[in-house]
Amino acid sequence: MLEVLLSGGWLMVPIVICSVLSLAISLERAISLRTCNVTPTDLMSSVWLWVKSDQMTTERMQEMKSSSPLGAIIIAGLNSASLSRERMQESIQEAAAIVVHDLERNLTALGTIAAITPLLGLLGTVIGMIKVFTAIMLEGSGDTSVLAGGISEALITTAAGMCVAIPTLIFHRYFHRKIDSLVIEMEQQAVRLVDSIHGDEDAKSF
Repeated sequence: MLEVLLSGGWLMVPIVICSVLSLAISLERAISLRTCNVTPTDLMSSVWLWVKSDQMTTERMQEMKSSSPLGAIIIAGLNSASLSRERMQESIQEAAAIVVHDLERNLTALGTIAAITPLLGLLGTVIGMIKVFTAIMLEGSGDTSVLAGGISEALITTAAGMCVAIPTLIFHRYFHRKIDSLVIEMEQQAVRLVDSIHGDEDAKSF
């Protein structure tokens, strides 16, 4: 494997770095975006139990706010529950904007890696072919080792770039879709919260 990487030339270095970054970001997002971490299933029932029994303390609210994104949105709504329906929805929207921004953390970097690694591979192809034609121009086509080295460099970098870009793009699309699903779930929970506090009027989604 090391020989293959070395035969790809210096452009294999940024491609390998991109692959490591892609793997690290994908693992971090996979853990952070687990449903149980973002929208705990028993959170709303616990909230209503504490509210109805007057056990929603400041310490408990702080713990909920930091424990999950849904908790942060619910606490924002509860803090403005005494205000009008519209002001409560605005508070939820403000908290949701921060939550969504945090959920999308590092996805831009993942998309950038998916975009640039094929270009790095293509650049390696161009450089490898330049070496081939330079060798042909200087030494003729008789030295097959020189020609093979240039062609090998061209093909290896292209293959490496594609091998990094394809799974990275798949993970990038998957995480965006996952975030969309989580946002819909949090939106539904927020609507229920508003309806429960301010009656059965039509609630606006955040």
